Amino acid sequence: MTQAPLITIREVVAYEWPFKLRLPFRFGAVTHTHGRQAVVRARIRLSNGREGWGVAAESLAAKWFEKDPAFTDDENYDQLRKAIEIAADRYVAVGSNTAFGHFADGYSAQLADGTRARLNPLVASFGPALIDRAVFDALLRLSGLTFFEGMRRNLAGIRSHAATADLAGFDFDGFLAALEPASQVAARHTVGLVDPITAADQAPNTRVDDGLPETLEEVAQTYRQRYWKLKVGGDVAADIDRLTRIASVLDRASEPYYATLDGNEQYADPDGVLALWRRMQATPALKRLCASILFIEQPIKRAVALSRDVRMLAIAKPVIIDESDGELGAFITATELGYTGVSSKACKGFYKSFINLARCRLWNEDAKSERYFMSAEDLTTLAGTCVQQDLALIALLGLGHVERNGHHFVDGFAGRSAAEAEAFAAAHPDLYAPSPQGPRLRIEEGMLKLGSLACTGFGATVEPDYAALQPMPKAAWI
Repeated sequence: MTQAPLITIREVVAYEWPFKLRLPFRFGAVTHTHGRQAVVRARIRLSNGREGWGVAAESLAAKWFEKDPAFTDDENYDQLRKAIEIAADRYVAVGSNTAFGHFADGYSAQLADGTRARLNPLVASFGPALIDRAVFDALLRLSGLTFFEGMRRNLAGIRSHAATADLAGFDFDGFLAALEPASQVAARHTVGLVDPITAADQAPNTRVDDGLPETLEEVAQTYRQRYWKLKVGGDVAADIDRLTRIASVLDRASEPYYATLDGNEQYADPDGVLALWRRMQATPALKRLCASILFIEQPIKRAVALSRDVRMLAIAKPVIIDESDGELGAFITATELGYTGVSSKACKGFYKSFINLARCRLWNEDAKSERYFMSAEDLTTLAGTCVQQDLALIALLGLGHVERNGHHFVDGFAGRSAAEAEAFAAAHPDLYAPSPQGPRLRIEEGMLKLGSLACTGFGATVEPDYAALQPMPKAAWI
């Protein structure tokens, strides 16, 4: 094993830029037509005096981290900016530590500072999630290692820690060394709540007509995907009607297909979700779709999700947490209520993903089954740094399919320079395909090729065009 180097974090600089969606995206109770992405750079110093920069990027997703309708989108953005500010101040102020040590030793303080700033744990964790990736990217670049090599050598120094007391004594070195990155992964297409299923669902003169698929029918024909993520909205009758129309398209496939149901906290309790599932099973037109469902994702409102037993629902299909995965111990709490899965999202922290994977391995070994599992979900990961870091993470976690929605709802490298887009496309020709509007994510036969992510750094050697970005404004949130 490579000895994890001690580093100091000398500087954290944050930028952002606005982007527009090519199609409206509705999940839960909100429909998005535009957004903002955060870009964070971190400068680190090794004990030998060498210094280098790393970068990370992630959407400032309004109404996902914090869904209280009392807050505006701008206030949601400010909450996430505040989380970055809190983490940046703390990381720069402390002394020398390993990359993981910076995260783990400051974890409790980050949540405590977040609580004082009226940030829920999911929001508070956003700051470290970005800075940790930028720090590790810098460390990989200085070490001349790929993400896969760096993680397998435990360059970050991941170890048992008070923040993860349940993993005391766990052999992280051996666990990480045994991981093998996947060369490709299946793209699981998100069907949002206002997505047109067929051309008949589109009102006159509303087509984008940019050469890319717009309806579910066109997506299935173009990308030939076998994995789907279906949003449900909390109204059983409306959900059944929409799922029936979706099934009428997916059932045309001659090969098996697989789907997940995402409730995005829209149901008040497990009974409501169970009622949906029973109606689905009682609907003949949904017979094949029901058989295809792999799991149900975070269907219950966060306020009660980790206090209500879901065992009756889990008898029907496995249930995972996503938005409820705010603290490092959330997955443990969830399993006591009948949940058996948890999502990996880079926006929640890449160290958390490996910690939860370790838990799944331990628990499954004890259970002598594959009962506990992780899924890979999207937070509108945009082309370039963001999607490549998330895909590199998923590849090493060994997850066979990943929700991808940024390529469909966002206009490629929208809002960024043509030079930046072409640079990423040239460095990763297996991941991007040319189009009249510029490079876009390449999905062929439902698959994403990941070979080019084995490059020095965290999934990318190319960096954003910083000159074209806006300095992140100081959060007005108090």
